[in-house]
Amino acid sequence: MTQLFQTMADLSHVRFSAYRTAMKSRRLQKALCLDLLELSIAQSVFDQHKLTHNGQLLEIPGIINCLCTVYRELQQVHPDLVNVPLCVDLCLNWLLKVYDRSVWVLSDKYKYLFAQAADAAGVCNQRQLALLLHNSIQIPHQLGEAAAFGGSNMEPSVRSCFQYVS
Repeated sequence: MTQLFQTMADLSHVRFSAYRTAMKSRRLQKALCLDLLELSIAQSVFDQHKLTHNGQLLEIPGIINCLCTVYRELQQVHPDLVNVPLCVDLCLNWLLKVYDRSVWVLSDKYKYLFAQAADAAGVCNQRQLALLLHNSIQIPHQLGEAAAFGGSNMEPSVRSCFQYVS
């Protein structure tokens, strides 16, 4: 993991922060073999482990169990590319760096984001949106690029989203 972050430092020459963040994200994605993961497989694993609700916290054994399932699925399709123990270890280390011992499960497609933030009635309040934004900024924060995406203060973003809502 340390080597991976050292190679990301090589990308500091990229001028625009959005491109730099995208390149760092892609490098991380490939190192963790997550570029091989299709959304349908991820959703199936999340369903299998009952991780489809926004409020669910995972302890480390649950994270490891879920990652093992993900990487075993990937290894079946890409046996020469996926080393399950190594990938689980790298991904777990990265998740723990980003989320401090707990993982909030969020889908990576926009149409699922609202459903993740909303309550059972399909309503999203300011607190729920702030939590979603806070969790979403953790990856750019870990990559050292949070300032380019508005920093860590979610209040102005949330306020602007609810400005015209009664």
